[in-house]
Amino acid sequence: MTFTHRQPGVPEKPSLEGLEEKWSRRWAESGVFVFDRSKTRGQVFSIDTPPPTVSGSLHVGHVFSYTHTDAIARYQRMRGKEVFYPMGWDDNGLPTERRVQNYYGVRCDPALPYDPDFTPPTEPGKQQISISRRNFIELCEQLTVEDEKAFEDLWRHLGLSVDWTRTYQTIDSEARATSQFAFLNNLARGEAYMAEAPTLWDVTFRTAVAQAELEDRERPAAFHRLAFHRTDGGTVLIDTTRPELLPACVALVAHPGDERYCDLFGSTVRTPLFDVEVPVVAHKLADPEKGSGIAMVCTFGDTTDVTWWRELQLETRPVIGWDGRFTAEPPHGLDSEPAHAAYAQLAGATPHTARERIVAMLRDSGDMDGDPRPITHAVKFFEKGDKPLEIVTTRQWYLRNGGRDLPLREELLQRGSELTWHPAHMQVRYESWVSGLNGDWLISRQRFFGVPIPLWYPLDEHGTPDYDKPITPDTALLPVDPSAEAPAGYAEEQRGKPDGFIGDPDVMDTWATSSLTPQIAGRWMTDPDLFERVFPMDMRPQAHEIIRTWLFSTVVRAHAEHGVLPWKHATISGWILDPDRKKMSKSKGNVVTPSDLLVQHGSDAVRYWAASGRPGTDTAFDIGQMKVGRRLAMKILNASKFVLSFGEVPEAAEVTEPLDQAMLAELAATVEEATSAFEDFNYARALELTEQFFWRFCDDYLELVKTRAYGEHDNTTGTESARAALITALDTLLRLFAPVLPFVTEEVWSWRAGGSVHRAAWPVADELRRLAGVADCELLATAAEVIAAVRKAKSEAKVSMRTDVAKAIVTGSRAELDRFALVQADVRAAGRIGAVEQQVGDGAFTVQVSL
Repeated sequence: MTFTHRQPGVPEKPSLEGLEEKWSRRWAESGVFVFDRSKTRGQVFSIDTPPPTVSGSLHVGHVFSYTHTDAIARYQRMRGKEVFYPMGWDDNGLPTERRVQNYYGVRCDPALPYDPDFTPPTEPGKQQISISRRNFIELCEQLTVEDEKAFEDLWRHLGLSVDWTRTYQTIDSEARATSQFAFLNNLARGEAYMAEAPTLWDVTFRTAVAQAELEDRERPAAFHRLAFHRTDGGTVLIDTTRPELLPACVALVAHPGDERYCDLFGSTVRTPLFDVEVPVVAHKLADPEKGSGIAMVCTFGDTTDVTWWRELQLETRPVIGWDGRFTAEPPHGLDSEPAHAAYAQLAGATPHTARERIVAMLRDSGDMDGDPRPITHAVKFFEKGDKPLEIVTTRQWYLRNGGRDLPLREELLQRGSELTWHPAHMQVRYESWVSGLNGDWLISRQRFFGVPIPLWYPLDEHGTPDYDKPITPDTALLPVDPSAEAPAGYAEEQRGKPDGFIGDPDVMDTWATSSLTPQIAGRWMTDPDLFERVFPMDMRPQAHEIIRTWLFSTVVRAHAEHGVLPWKHATISGWILDPDRKKMSKSKGNVVTPSDLLVQHGSDAVRYWAASGRPGTDTAFDIGQMKVGRRLAMKILNASKFVLSFGEVPEAAEVTEPLDQAMLAELAATVEEATSAFEDFNYARALELTEQFFWRFCDDYLELVKTRAYGEHDNTTGTESARAALITALDTLLRLFAPVLPFVTEEVWSWRAGGSVHRAAWPVADELRRLAGVADCELLATAAEVIAAVRKAKSEAKVSMRTDVAKAIVTGSRAELDRFALVQADVRAAGRIGAVEQQVGDGAFTVQVSL
């Protein structure tokens, strides 16, 4: 290591103001973070960066987690790795659709023709304008471009060391082609399949919902006791919270061990009002303690109904349509005139209205026993929805994910154990999710702005589609839009005509595209050379609540397509909590937007707060911690100015003084521990260790050594030793802080060195130990203890720290006094101590000060 440094260009009054703009611009101009694709896979550290949803503004939670990723990226770059760190924009799917609807005041109607001259209203009215799907998609693309610009500006202000030449979208042509290509491969291997089955359905958005998108919410309800009629003239009483589904009833079910109903198993009963004959069956999921112990099975009231329907092979009698209302026509099985008349009162009604009507009808018929009994129970919702989900029968596409395939489930659990988790306990969440899957991955969605399912279906002479013989596109032509393009061998005029074709109208679930971010970012389809250099990737950073969705789905796709994990490490961030310890989220209205924070406190200060949050740990939003970070950044400026004030250090200068050697030995230990923390992806621990040493360096070492560094001891060797140690420590500390505090460290680095600190080599503990020699690491602590006693005495006497001390008596063991003797000159100079007396004692090390 050389200690020669140029005449410092240190500003007279160092300031944090303007550093973000200055260095963001210079980093962009110099290309310091641009990925060098000539490096081999072993020289690369690649990151599967989360693409933020471009449907509004970033919030402080984004700043929190993306800072963690950036700290690791910067560390790996300084360790000599070429870092592949792209940024994606998740502009695909429902959030973008909702933002476009609200922003422009429009709603998509696929039945409308495309209007090439359409211009959205400048001031959206209360009533949304209906436009064609193609017009709607154009508005989605237009708005997301503007959002992406704002996001990039904020990310640059925060100091993310992203390679901005490598951005991608989850809905651009390459992402669509990649998603469609992967789906066609899934189809060819038998991993993708279509099925007509009960589907969880959001009636507001009119789309299917996957298991991973569900959440339970407590809602008030009521048990209604209904009387079913036995063939012997008796009745069977059942309790239900959904009496409106009575026309969809296909069976009554009780537990096989429930003696109250054993004699009914195998018989039939007739439903009230509709007089439909249904069987009484046994199933272990029936709860004898719930209600009357016997339940009606409807197609479909909840997911348990689906299980009973499937396992007991019951009939299907659906009554709820895609719009969430009762269908106009009664289901099969309601064949009598009284049944038709009863159903006519429900047709077209919402479930709430239908419930009111059917309760009144049951009261009139005498088939309801007593009054409804209020309860509260969990109801399933789409995580983005406002109304309870219904279950409707639809034709959907699925991907096998181990939900119904035990060998595949075991393979995916094994993949989870091969992955290195940070923190390690997050693996349990993955395993719990995979083990609890009860169905395959539903990937089709009835939306507009998304990646189309790349299939068509032939129509027979009657115009009926043959879903068993899908028409697939030539992969060289991807991406395709079956709603706007005809398949090979057909003309557009044959769309929807007998012996013609129809296009699949659905798009893929957004996770079906986001699960391919390693392939999209690595340009799997278009740049195989790049893909080989970055895949499998080294790191996936993400939040813990989407382990079940994004992390798992990415593992599923990589396992199927490549037979490997998509990355080696998963780093999991916690949530940001508000002052009441509640999760910050847009839906709760307690989100803090980061722009003002970055301006008010500075990006380094905000990053300091973020990086103080340990991996996987929920962290409170704390302005106070940001203020601490700003003070730290300012101290780095001022301490650096002091260290660089001594001018050049001769190249031959050596660290010879015991105090200087002790400081470097402590610093070597800090470097070793901080490096170990970063290797474990624990940026918070690395920052904590570095900061602890830095304040000891400033509060103790700088004060102890400055007189000698100024040359006031008339000891040239001692002066050169102090200056060499100071510049070595500063050089090391700037590199240790650089991953978390990129702006202030780059600023100081520019005062004395060429290039960027972010391309400088990470410090090496052994190099510092070589300079320190056989240093006694306790020397700095001993010196600090004595000078602290001197400061305390002056403070208690309410005199200036520059006041002279007449005498100091130092008492301790022989070993302690010998240690003190090595640093006595520096302590006397720092404390302005006249005489020092050493006394050997058996007790604790003490210092008596006489002013």
